[in-house]
Amino acid sequence: MARNKTGTKIGLAAATIAVVTAWYWFYLVDEVALPSDRSLFVVLFLLAAALGVLALVKRTSWLGAAPALLAIAIGLFFPVTMSVSEQIVARDTVIEVGDTLPQFTSVDGSGNAFDSGVLNGHLVLIKFFRAHW
Repeated sequence: MARNKTGTKIGLAAATIAVVTAWYWFYLVDEVALPSDRSLFVVLFLLAAALGVLALVKRTSWLGAAPALLAIAIGLFFPVTMSVSEQIVARDTVIEVGDTLPQFTSVDGSGNAFDSGVLNGHLVLIKFFRAHW
């Protein structure tokens, strides 16, 4: 029975680390303030996954197994997505506040073609959201 309690505690700790780290990640995404060195995030996510596996090895109760599985899922998902979708910002093409927007074409939210030329002569605020995926 003591093993179940230890595994459950480890599972809950793993889930807490995973959820808090993910919450902070999305907070920084919302603030457009992700650090360029994301090593600490990778370490925390992998730690959560490792603790989740350890909790299952310790034979948790069902109460500890669910958080352990959640920690494993979150703890592996984020580092994998970070490794397959590296974002590199070309510093010579960064648009600063007050710069003239370069001409571009894209697709709008309804799937229709959009040309930025239609914005010429109008005051426009464009906000680009960057995440890591």
